[in-house]
Amino acid sequence: MSSPATDLPAKKHTPYVPENMEMKEFTLRAVLLGLLLTVVLGAANAYLGLRAGITIAATYPAAVIAMAAMRAWKGSLLEENIARTAGSIGESVAAGAIFTIPAFLLSRAWPSFRPRDAYWKSTALIMVGSILGVLFISLVRRGMVEDPELPFPESLAASEIHKAGQRGAQAAKYLFWNIGLGGVIYILGKFGLFAADTDLSVGVGSLGHSQVRLGTAGSTQVLPTGGISVFAAPSVSPAYLGVGYIIGVRLASIQFAGSVLAWGLLVPLLIFFLGPQLKAYIPADTAGDWANMADAVWRYIVRPIAVGGMLVGAAFTLFKMRASLTAGIGKAFADLRQTADQQAKLARTERYMSSKIVFSLIGIMFILMCALYVKISGLFWPAILAAVVMILVGFFFATVSGNLVGFIGSSNNPISGLTLSTLLIAALLMVALGVSGTSGVAAVLGVAAVVCVSSAVAGELLQDFKVGYILGGTPSKIQTAELIAVIVASLVMYWPLMLLHEGSIKAGGVGFGGAELPAPQAGLMATLAMGIVGHDMAWPLVVVGILFGIAMIMMQVKSPMLVAVGMYLPFATTFAIFVGGVFRTLGDWLAARRGYNSAQKARVENAGVLVASGLIAGEALLGLVWAGLQFVPSWGAPNHPPQIFSKPSYLVGGMIVLAGLAALMIFLPVTAAGDPNEPAPPTAIM
Repeated sequence: MSSPATDLPAKKHTPYVPENMEMKEFTLRAVLLGLLLTVVLGAANAYLGLRAGITIAATYPAAVIAMAAMRAWKGSLLEENIARTAGSIGESVAAGAIFTIPAFLLSRAWPSFRPRDAYWKSTALIMVGSILGVLFISLVRRGMVEDPELPFPESLAASEIHKAGQRGAQAAKYLFWNIGLGGVIYILGKFGLFAADTDLSVGVGSLGHSQVRLGTAGSTQVLPTGGISVFAAPSVSPAYLGVGYIIGVRLASIQFAGSVLAWGLLVPLLIFFLGPQLKAYIPADTAGDWANMADAVWRYIVRPIAVGGMLVGAAFTLFKMRASLTAGIGKAFADLRQTADQQAKLARTERYMSSKIVFSLIGIMFILMCALYVKISGLFWPAILAAVVMILVGFFFATVSGNLVGFIGSSNNPISGLTLSTLLIAALLMVALGVSGTSGVAAVLGVAAVVCVSSAVAGELLQDFKVGYILGGTPSKIQTAELIAVIVASLVMYWPLMLLHEGSIKAGGVGFGGAELPAPQAGLMATLAMGIVGHDMAWPLVVVGILFGIAMIMMQVKSPMLVAVGMYLPFATTFAIFVGGVFRTLGDWLAARRGYNSAQKARVENAGVLVASGLIAGEALLGLVWAGLQFVPSWGAPNHPPQIFSKPSYLVGGMIVLAGLAALMIFLPVTAAGDPNEPAPPTAIM
């Protein structure tokens, strides 16, 4: 006998805008606003990802900006949704690009990153991956969007923000004012008002006096030791502090723990034992030269260990999600069996792009990808096989990405883990075919780049489909807006990457892989591709990292991947992110101490996330401007622009700015608590 619950018919979904209501949706102003947002937010996330190894979901700021603009233009709710949909996808395109495109240069598969060598290749890889991401998820979207088992946390928050129109327009001030403030602080640091970074030299033993006896007392087996290591103070960076505020102190602490392991354990340990040998490479006995040597030890010995840890972390992340991944793939293939009669009965709010069009476009993309891989690698049959692998693995991981977004949101989507899995498959395939050298590395990275971008875009699009499903948008119009947006984002995404890389070089840096632009995920991709295909990897160090990752799993570390990324990033970066997380904790403590209820705490959280998002965007946008100024002869190295102070201070100027940012990020959100009797707004899930 069936239970009463099973006899009840399933409740029909009712969208916020009824399916029979006529409302402006796919308009020129909505699309143009979305394209502007996708370029700006995409470029900002490219900057952030290259510097901090983290991107921030653009859905929430895009929703707030779209709402503020459309309210001023007296636009409709569905126009806001189209603008947010097109505006948020740039972040996913940027994430896919920064995780892989710099790897071509780091692995020396490309001779340079200047336009003649890299623009068309980068653009083609990003565009094909982006379009395939839209097409792949279009095949499997219905079952996931309508699945009651998938909570879609960020989609729910974005849809509620659109509904709560007046609160969203009010919230825009927190975003816009702090965009300006973040940019001003960044540029003042560049002009020498204060020092944004400082290093502290620390003696590790005493060179010429310290020693370790490898035997009992009196043994002549004595190993000379000693040297000088460094510790960095937290960078005075609005962007890093904003990232820490958004991800919270728990995740920031896990990442910072990786840096503490690297710079508090491994680097000092290696400096202690290698000091007498390293001395031969140092021209003068100064702390500065020892700092450079400590950086070399970290970069070429510790980082490969971090690579091994990231490999294990990525595999462990996918393993933990195996049940949800399997379920999502099963539902995706079941949805492909839908009949034409079933499709004809669909209402406006359920109409998607025709499957015939989708499959035709996938076929065209496959042909283009074959030609692109042949051109990039200089190979034929291996390139064709790589394209086949890309289509199969790309579809699988695009579906996986969408399913993960349904559970945990696009902010937490482990795109780098999916890409690593793809890269390993492609690399082993090239080795099996006997392909080696630069051509093989280029083919492997080409597969990884397309799959990475397509997975990132697929997850974001499914999130947008869900928002449209809740609000009552037309899916086919959302798809069209996304296709236009990813094409535009693909055409322009190379330029912020090039600007940052070449600007860093002109300012005296090294570009991708340097202290200014660590690009940890791209560095990992390059290392693996060269190591497996090019036979140029320090495997013993990687194996040590793998064992370290396994040990972290055995110790039940929350996120081994995040610890390994922390080891890979500069200490000043993760320290600043950690400090940002501490600021959020202090703000939460202050809100609790004042006795705020859950509705007030939600408003405080929303305001805090917007303040942090504004600081991130402000530094990112001015960072791109500063990089562009390096191309002006009077601004580039060594002819830097006039400095406010010839020797700016960190202990005075930097700490004052840091204290001011602390006061802003802790106390300003608390002022948004509002009346305790007002209903709770949607929480800003990032």
